[in-house]
Amino acid sequence: IERNILHELRIDQQAIQNPQIPLRSYNYSYVQRRLQTTYQQQAALSTIIERAKRHGLYLPRRPHKVHDREVLTRYVGELIQHDSSHHLWAPAAQAKWYLITSLDDFSRYLFFAKLVEQETVWMHIDALQRLVLRYGYPYAYYVDCHAIFRFVRGRDALHVRQVCLTDDVDPQWKQVILECGIKPLYALSPQAKGKIERPYRWLQDHLVRTCVRADVTTLAQANQILAQEVHDYNYRRVHSTTGEIPSRRFQQALTAKHSLFRPFRLPPPFQSAKDLFCFRIERTTDAYRRVSLDTLPFSVRGVNPYQPVTLRIAPRDRHLAEVRFWRENRLVDVQTVKIADLKSVHF
Repeated sequence: IERNILHELRIDQQAIQNPQIPLRSYNYSYVQRRLQTTYQQQAALSTIIERAKRHGLYLPRRPHKVHDREVLTRYVGELIQHDSSHHLWAPAAQAKWYLITSLDDFSRYLFFAKLVEQETVWMHIDALQRLVLRYGYPYAYYVDCHAIFRFVRGRDALHVRQVCLTDDVDPQWKQVILECGIKPLYALSPQAKGKIERPYRWLQDHLVRTCVRADVTTLAQANQILAQEVHDYNYRRVHSTTGEIPSRRFQQALTAKHSLFRPFRLPPPFQSAKDLFCFRIERTTDAYRRVSLDTLPFSVRGVNPYQPVTLRIAPRDRHLAEVRFWRENRLVDVQTVKIADLKSVHF
């Protein structure tokens, strides 16, 4: 047992000493769990810590600054904390990935967690879509001031006229949020998003350590491990703040009708979820009732020359996208294009 304890601790030591890996401390509870699941052995946490100190494999906890800017909620669905984190999650893969996560503030239940190679607007729209289609519309979303979520004058003004002030222009993600009737809230600092950062630290700690030991080299392998870690977090771990298992706290709130989730219904006049969870682009038809997008010409039926139309673009599958043409709250045409031909729309 002692040999296995030291073996696990030395694996962590190598990861901690690598500046590119987001680990800054040992996790003796994780080592204890490894003993149980991998070696079918039992050891007290105090024994593991004692062996770590004896062999120079111990780091004291760094003091953390306590802040009081916390968002307090009473209901599930009252506030969804949403963010992404960019790290070297699997060192053997030699590539950093983005972890996109959505968390219920009241129950601490993780609705969505996925590793992706590139962070795109659609990844965040898709995370929202998955949550809404399964649970309904939450009351509010809590995000940072990333350009995907919010236009900020001075930072994003290179693409917009200088007369535009902060929030005068709505990015694609925010347009979806507003059409869903969800209130966007913005954190002005990383410290203000402490509740989403704590689950990130937990996932980051467990995910990296497991990926190191499993010698993970592909995104698919890492996402399999992530799914198991999220399941453990939601269904097996008692949250340190609430003192409850997140899934149990979430279900109890739903049963007691302590919920601000609204049932999913398409707002009129939309006919499909693709009209809501999509990219929106405005165009005006020419004399031949045509519009263009990334040099792709479209002949639009049911409209007159020189009329504005809205293109609502959503993926149909991995290779094809559906372009739905709307004019004055009326669907006038639907066409299909290859996603590879859409240069300005990144799925």
